[in-house]
Amino acid sequence: MPNIEIRGLGKEYQVAGISFSALQDINASLGCGSFSVIIGKSGCGKTTLLRLIAGMETATAGSVEFPPAIGRVGMVFQEPRLMPWLTVRQNMAFAIQDRRPVSRVEELVSHYICVLGLKQFKDAFPLQLSGGMAQRVSLGRTLCYEPDLILMDEPFGSLDYFTRRQLQREMADLFLSQQKTVVLVTHDVSEAVLLGQSILIMDRGRITSSIEVGLPYHRNPAAAEFIKVQQHVLSIFGEGKEED
Repeated sequence: MPNIEIRGLGKEYQVAGISFSALQDINASLGCGSFSVIIGKSGCGKTTLLRLIAGMETATAGSVEFPPAIGRVGMVFQEPRLMPWLTVRQNMAFAIQDRRPVSRVEELVSHYICVLGLKQFKDAFPLQLSGGMAQRVSLGRTLCYEPDLILMDEPFGSLDYFTRRQLQREMADLFLSQQKTVVLVTHDVSEAVLLGQSILIMDRGRITSSIEVGLPYHRNPAAAEFIKVQQHVLSIFGEGKEED
């Protein structure tokens, strides 16, 4: 299956009349039906790259080329970005209610409410939800859109450890069951190894390394093989620990 091809991608911003280069000559091939992770320290350009892939910004140079298999693109942000006046069910239906028959909307929303463990909260409003529940709704809203490509910008970064691990497991389950193309941005090395089939490491606006993880799902962070891959990624950063 053809890949998503990123060729010579660059992005410059003007800050107080001074040109600032956020991305420089980014080249990558992201496999359709694969789970790719982009990782790097804060300010390395990973979120800018994700936004360019999503079409939310215009590149200064280069291109992102999608194969025919990639039509709809969905995005999950770090914050849930739910509409507070709508219930869980209504938030999840919002993006598709004018684009699908009513019966299909109900089918999709009901399905993902069950998959994401939201059945008891389907009529709740965002202010009545925990952070983890709200992020489940955000993910469900994206899945209801039936995207071919799911882009995720540090979606679990603001959650507590236990909620983050639970949602990571659920994301792995969803990937295994649906085989969507997923690109996740994170600064968490453990999360990258836990979820990614391939890891792109960024530094100062460039991709510096690409690593094939080669571990079967589901992955155990305490396993020797997991720790070996994690230490390899950390060694590329030249540090002995992850950045907070």
